[in-house]
Amino acid sequence: MSIRLMIVDDQDLLRMGLAMVLAGEDDMEVVGEAADGATAVDRASALRPDVILMDVRMPALDGIEATRRIVAEQPDAKVIILTTFDLDEYAFGGLNAGASGFLLKDAPPAELLAAVRAVATGEASVSPRITRRMLDLYGGKLPVVGADGSSSRLATLTERELEVLTAVGEGLSNSEIAGRLFLSESTVKTHVGRILFKLELRDRVQAVILAHREGLV
Repeated sequence: MSIRLMIVDDQDLLRMGLAMVLAGEDDMEVVGEAADGATAVDRASALRPDVILMDVRMPALDGIEATRRIVAEQPDAKVIILTTFDLDEYAFGGLNAGASGFLLKDAPPAELLAAVRAVATGEASVSPRITRRMLDLYGGKLPVVGADGSSSRLATLTERELEVLTAVGEGLSNSEIAGRLFLSESTVKTHVGRILFKLELRDRVQAVILAHREGLV
């Protein structure tokens, strides 16, 4: 089954370029586009795409608020924030709004496709390098992970779950974690699901942030 995509950006040429790259893949289908955040919210509601590529700075409604509204209506929505700079505070704000990751607009096609596939399968698309910068510069603005303190909650994890959480924090995919820990991918996916449940985390992005904050990485 194809990954259904929507592209949101106020630059026509950028939308066209992204669409050409994505539509060339057998497992991807571009089902809609939008040039501003308000239109994106409406079309996301109507089309229910699997993954949304979302620009940050747009007229009518910016990408951060659009992401917040989309995720509020569709908790399972997967949004990748598009940004020009990897230190763009607005892009990091997208994680607070519920985005599953972010990507530089000038990223090579292979990186774009990998990010879309990762997010579509429930993984995060935030590199360890960028995660460290986020924590250093904007830690106070990122999602709160564990209202009553995370350290005590880590004690609820098994030794294997701690190993998996550490690997998630390093930016490894499920397949890479499976290879490192000599597990099947389905077993890794089960562990990740249990970790998110036990630590009361919304998604894998918050797990990455928590792993760094708790010194596991």
